Amino acid sequence: MRVTAATLIALATGLLSIAPALALDEADRIFTGGPILTMEDAAPVVEAVAVKDGKIIAVGSLADIMAYKGAGTTITELDGRALIPGFFDAHGHVFVGGIQALSANLLAPPDGDVTDIASLQQVIRDWVAANQATVDKANLIMGFGYDNASLAEHRHPTRQDLDAISTKVPIYLIHQSGHLGAANSKALEVAGITRDTPDPPGGVIRRDADGEPTGVLEENAHNVAWMKIMSAVDREGMKAIARAGAELWARYGYTTAEEGRSIPSTVDILREVGSEGGFKIDVLTYVDVLMAGGDYLKANASRDYQDRFRIAGAKLTIDGSPQGFTAWRDRPYYDPVGDYPPGYSGYASATPEQVIDAVDWAFANDVQIITHANGEAASDLLIAAVEAATEKYGADPERRPVLIHGQFVRDDQMDAYRRLNVTPSFFPMHTFYWGDWHRDHTVGPALADNISPTGWAVKRGMIFSSHTDAPVAFPDSMRVLDATVTRRTRSGDILGPDQRVDVMTALKAMTIWPAWHHFEEDRKGSIAVGKLADLVILSADPTTVDPDSLDTLKVVETIKEGDTIFLADAPGKQGMLRLQPTQDGRDVFADFVRQATIAAEMPARTPFLSRSAMTAAMADAPHAAGCMAGFLDSVMARSLMRMAAN
Repeated sequence: MRVTAATLIALATGLLSIAPALALDEADRIFTGGPILTMEDAAPVVEAVAVKDGKIIAVGSLADIMAYKGAGTTITELDGRALIPGFFDAHGHVFVGGIQALSANLLAPPDGDVTDIASLQQVIRDWVAANQATVDKANLIMGFGYDNASLAEHRHPTRQDLDAISTKVPIYLIHQSGHLGAANSKALEVAGITRDTPDPPGGVIRRDADGEPTGVLEENAHNVAWMKIMSAVDREGMKAIARAGAELWARYGYTTAEEGRSIPSTVDILREVGSEGGFKIDVLTYVDVLMAGGDYLKANASRDYQDRFRIAGAKLTIDGSPQGFTAWRDRPYYDPVGDYPPGYSGYASATPEQVIDAVDWAFANDVQIITHANGEAASDLLIAAVEAATEKYGADPERRPVLIHGQFVRDDQMDAYRRLNVTPSFFPMHTFYWGDWHRDHTVGPALADNISPTGWAVKRGMIFSSHTDAPVAFPDSMRVLDATVTRRTRSGDILGPDQRVDVMTALKAMTIWPAWHHFEEDRKGSIAVGKLADLVILSADPTTVDPDSLDTLKVVETIKEGDTIFLADAPGKQGMLRLQPTQDGRDVFADFVRQATIAAEMPARTPFLSRSAMTAAMADAPHAAGCMAGFLDSVMARSLMRMAAN
């Protein structure tokens, strides 16, 4: 055969064009040696995965994937452990979660060690001993997560209980629900609360038989007292909170987290943290539509991340907390604990006009809206609003409105949500943390079986997502998985066995389905070619272990776009963070607490009942606005506004 110059040139050109392609196919990292659960129905389990430049380039058999191995490829041997897509928290409060990460952990087992007043006191003493230099510098002791329903005494700690720890340093504890707090005498003094201080609107200062404050503060009384401390936090303190929250989520395998209720000043902080490279995971937020307004949302909502942050859409809140008896029901509460009138059924935190207008606006402007509705009456109002907007603008499944929580949603309401293309995002950990409480006090045994009705969703062919709502609970992915599959309460009771789902369904509700909820299913939620290499390694295969031991599984490694961002390297509970000064010498916790207590050192600060940034926040966000994140988001947001005004 005659070989011409033209042939040689063509051959050389072809080889040159092939060489770069071959180089691009060399993987940065290959995972193999354990079950790889893809969340892809066509190939649910594979042997190996290849990753390059933060994306998945190949999925399949070990023999096929090893073809992508090159001199620079790192082989990650799973050693029998499971690789799954990175978790996507469908609803939580990553900004506010930073406060939980920076306080004494007062949660009950298994997330903490507090079982009674004595153990609560001891945990605080131990925390102070471990952080004595910081406490001395900041002159404040903070605790988060105590729950009177879980204490042996079934009561709140009083100022006398906390005075036994210190009468010189202010001590302030936040209840797990976020709706109450407990203060020692020094903290009451800092807050300006005496026997002569009247109860603020929407709040209660609990008093003893002699009229003296007990230290227990409810709703707006708690909000204003705590907000006075938070009002002094500067911008760097706010950013420290946001960074701490994102780091906490990463420890539990989450590669995408949500700040589920924000306003523009909160957004500014999150955006700034992102621009400074402060987020190792993706963070998205839904802005309070009633507080921020439509113009802001239209100008800022985006499907694209910038510096690992984006505004995803609008947040609407209709009612409150079921365990706190502020969710809006269509019938009386079963046996509410407290001074409630006969027939009490909770209440709405937004008017029907506000709800209807907000949903109408979202549909008209093609902005995704997610809505907090716990009680049956709240769902009735949401359904009416979506029906009206659908009739006006037409049905479109790509709007993807989301029901947040839906703890007490009725069977017929699930039919309505399916018909209206509203997908639910459930809070399954309620069955563990408050299942016994709901059975005995909130809704009674029969209705408690159907809280977080994942089985009803599966029966109707609906997808659903599962969320943490942290910091109401730790963002513990394995607790979410366990609660969704077993529905086991603290006491060991099983609430609604018919509402249980299998492990793969529960995993999809933590990966691919929340990715769909957030319009990110094209790049997240499953292990597939072209998607981001957002992955998590678990200590064992959740599909093969005993379902009753799912909560013992551990997150071994969290991987964001191919890079390890969390690696378990020490025993102990993931939720018990041991914060150390950073390499550059910064003590994040000390900075935060010191700024938080400037108010206590300045006698000219605003009195307790004046309309400061704190009370202004509560005027815009009523105390019934759902979980604790609502009021703390407002605290931080209003504090920023106040700083800007000054």
